[in-house]
Amino acid sequence: MSRNIIIGTGAYIPEVVRKNEDFIPSVFLNEDGGAINKTSGQIIENFKKITGIAERRYAGSGMNASEMAALAAKDAIDDSGIDKEQIDQIIVAHNYGDLKPGTFQPDTVPSLASRVKHKLGINNPNCIAYDILFGCPGWLQALIQADCFIKANNGTTFLVIGTETLSRIIDPFDRDSMIFADGAGACILQKKEGNGRDMGILSTAARSDCNEEVSYINLGTSYDADRTCETGYIKMQGRKVYEYALKNVPAAMKDCLEKSGASIHDLKKIFIHQANEKMDEAILKSFYQLFGIDQAPADIMPMSIQWLGNSSVATIPTLLHLVNKGLIKGHSLSSGDLIMFASVGAGMNINAVCYRW
Repeated sequence: MSRNIIIGTGAYIPEVVRKNEDFIPSVFLNEDGGAINKTSGQIIENFKKITGIAERRYAGSGMNASEMAALAAKDAIDDSGIDKEQIDQIIVAHNYGDLKPGTFQPDTVPSLASRVKHKLGINNPNCIAYDILFGCPGWLQALIQADCFIKANNGTTFLVIGTETLSRIIDPFDRDSMIFADGAGACILQKKEGNGRDMGILSTAARSDCNEEVSYINLGTSYDADRTCETGYIKMQGRKVYEYALKNVPAAMKDCLEKSGASIHDLKKIFIHQANEKMDEAILKSFYQLFGIDQAPADIMPMSIQWLGNSSVATIPTLLHLVNKGLIKGHSLSSGDLIMFASVGAGMNINAVCYRW
């Protein structure tokens, strides 16, 4: 029996560190453009309590999303030990393409995947490169898609990347701007013949809610009325996103786990999109309560949002790479571990994957 296995991981973590205290000189406004009746220090303190974020990473002025993607990809290729020319597909998940500092026009032609293939120097014309837009769950959806291609006997080796430079599309007058960050993560997924034990991707689940939910995360105008209304900034209806996620993500995770045939007691790690510390903790608690368990294991959910912020599609593959390499204190992976990935984001989209390491 064959299984689709992650044989290499990689990440690019930008070098520019933006700490919470760096936002103290900022002027934050309400959605209607009015002043917030709190000091910037009070706003930042409350922000830290809710999100858990103390600092985040921004790409340097000479770095864009496709360049970060290529660096993360090279890391994953080197880790896997494969010949890059044997890659059948390169799938790059992102939402805003390449954004130059100071500009707000996404550059997506050619695709970021094509640029990554070029930067990696892959000459094989049968290596197909393309992008996927699926909100923050994009990298996980790309992994699901790669799994489907392999099962359909359309390739055996896939490079799956998530990359984003959200720092270049944030409204500095919006306190939610402190959530977002930059980064890239990648993995190599490859078909492997089984040894009698279920390994790799065991099951998947996904859903899209596109009625009133479609506008929960979008591009909108700045909260500063003096700024041109033609410029779009990433905007989020935080309360509605939280309520939607808490209602629907645990159910998708339960569906995925039940499809795998495994027990919740067998789960060793759960990698949730690093969106908001309190939200992720609430999702985890609700997931376990669906199985009649009041308390989740204390060491089951590694986190990186405290120092990396929310880099959208890059959060899960980056976190996986850090845990895989023993770079998150108290967390590691061993052969045979049952893990789960889960994500939620603009669309609104949700997905989950059960995987045996």
